Amino acid sequence: MREQQRGRSAEQAHRTREFEAFVAGAAGRLLHAATLLTAETRTRNPYAQALLTAALAHTYAVWNRLRDEDPYDLARRDLAGRFARGAWRHHGGQGGVLAVLTPQERLVVVLRLYEGVAEEQVAALLGLSEARVRAVCARSVATLRAAARGATGAAA
Repeated sequence: MREQQRGRSAEQAHRTREFEAFVAGAAGRLLHAATLLTAETRTRNPYAQALLTAALAHTYAVWNRLRDEDPYDLARRDLAGRFARGAWRHHGGQGGVLAVLTPQERLVVVLRLYEGVAEEQVAALLGLSEARVRAVCARSVATLRAAARGATGAAA
């Protein structure tokens, strides 16, 4: 009986070390993606931190069941899904670089351009057609370019 408990404890400790190593490697990039999604600033991003915490908690909960699945991809999908479900709370950006975009536009831009997720995967994740993902991405990039030109013109 005690040997079984020791075996489970050792297994749990190993699982925890693996997860901690994953978090050490991936949390910074995931937090940056969450910060871009919520359009918060890098120094003031409570919603992004909450999204990241929830996504990492979910990833840890299913950690033992991950076989050939990429834990980063799982955490990113969970992060994106949580953002999409609660996007109405993040409509008005708080000064982040993507604050001029709508939540859906931010989600598409972050997944496609920052994370490099394929169009078909973004379309499947968001329940959109690939053509719609392309259109949203193109419109978003045009909006960002126009905003950058406006900021450059105002600074001159």
